[in-house]
Amino acid sequence: MRHRSRLFYLRWVSLAFLLGAVLLTVLQLVDYSRLRGVYPATMKIAGVPVGGLSPREAAERLAQVYALPVELHYGEAVIQMSPVEAGFELDLESMLAAADAQRTGLSFWGGFWDYLWNRQPATSDVPLVASYSPERLRAYLQNEIAARYDQPPTPASIIPGSTEFTAGAPGVALDIERAVILVGDALRSPTTRVVTLTTRRIPPARPSPDQLRLMIQTVIDRNGFTGVVGLYLLDLQNGEEVHFAYRNGEYLPVDPDVAFTGASTIKIPIMVSVFRHLSGQIDDETDALLHAVFRTSDNAAADALMTRLDRVRGPLLVSEDMAILGLNNTFMGGFFCSPQAPCPLLQRFTTPANRRADVNTDPDIYNQTTPSDMGTLLADIYQCAQSGGGALIAAFPGQITPAACQQMIEYLKEDRTGVLLEAGLPGGTVLAHKHGWLTGGDGQYHNFSDAAIIYTPGGNYVLCLYIYDAAPIVWNNANLMYAEISRLIYNYFNIGAP
Repeated sequence: MRHRSRLFYLRWVSLAFLLGAVLLTVLQLVDYSRLRGVYPATMKIAGVPVGGLSPREAAERLAQVYALPVELHYGEAVIQMSPVEAGFELDLESMLAAADAQRTGLSFWGGFWDYLWNRQPATSDVPLVASYSPERLRAYLQNEIAARYDQPPTPASIIPGSTEFTAGAPGVALDIERAVILVGDALRSPTTRVVTLTTRRIPPARPSPDQLRLMIQTVIDRNGFTGVVGLYLLDLQNGEEVHFAYRNGEYLPVDPDVAFTGASTIKIPIMVSVFRHLSGQIDDETDALLHAVFRTSDNAAADALMTRLDRVRGPLLVSEDMAILGLNNTFMGGFFCSPQAPCPLLQRFTTPANRRADVNTDPDIYNQTTPSDMGTLLADIYQCAQSGGGALIAAFPGQITPAACQQMIEYLKEDRTGVLLEAGLPGGTVLAHKHGWLTGGDGQYHNFSDAAIIYTPGGNYVLCLYIYDAAPIVWNNANLMYAEISRLIYNYFNIGAP
């Protein structure tokens, strides 16, 4: 009996354990089924933790996080930018579908077994799927940020009665393209939503070329010069020009330009022709003659160079070369020779410039040019030397090379007299030029000229300045005016330069 009673109790205990196990299993199944309806604890969607959330709750959390404004810092200003401004939109459907695929990827019983053993299912972060409009963002940055917070530069201005400029003050501008990248990254981040905007320094604006022309006019008037002034200025960085002719308070047309006696500036075309016809092969004798032409402005050396081109037609070859380059107002009708022993005129030239009836500078029938012709020729030499471009190489292929053009500039640098344009430049300024002046039959000065490439920290430029007066020109007065104009233009190019 005792044995039978013990078996009876064991059966009930076993049944109780079995019922407990079944109950526990059912409870675990209920809990597991509930968990199957939410995301695993370690899951992230678009960088946002969504563990324990239902798809609806996860969608709400994602929308809340990515609707937070992006905080923009521009200097001291703090701007809260709504993602709507950039057309930002979440693709919740795609991201939740990817998350659901992970959540329900295991079989029910396989997942239940992992759950019983407290093994977390393997999950990977669901990447962000969203879009925004860079064009709308760029427009917002331009119209709402840059328009309000950019600081324009204070333009430079001339100090009245001088050739000096106030420096002005630099401005600050939003670097919009960089900002589009930075803000776009912040829109796509759930945590890093503060952006320090980058800016660009805007240098002070120089006065316009037209304003510079008026400043030069003021210098001419202040010096009391009432003759004819022809000026050509070319910015070798951007191609901007200042080109005018001026006479006693009146601007003259410059199409065609005004004809002036070339004087010694005509030696620049002679040099170009020498290099062209000798194909840049400068022997010792030619080199010595070129040094004499530019160191001492030796007319006899210039004649000797043209003789090496052709004993009779040398000057006409120079004129033909200038015509090929399109410089139709620049010519030589004969050799220099000397006032005591003049050479015959080989050809009389009629040009658009010297046919003008509204202005007459009594140009020499032996050699003439215009400020724009000479400036164009110097610019061609510069471009040829710098980049191998320009008209010289195009017009004379195989005869003119960048090395030849650089050598021409080296010869031009030897003209160092300390007067005219050079007198207005700071010491040490690199100047490649040819100056000239001419007296009339009365022994008085009536023509001055200087044609230069000027190298400065603030930019390189070509400057050609020719003046004529039927009345005698006092040397010191002309030199002072040239120096003031040269200094003004140098200062103009070097506003704010170190």
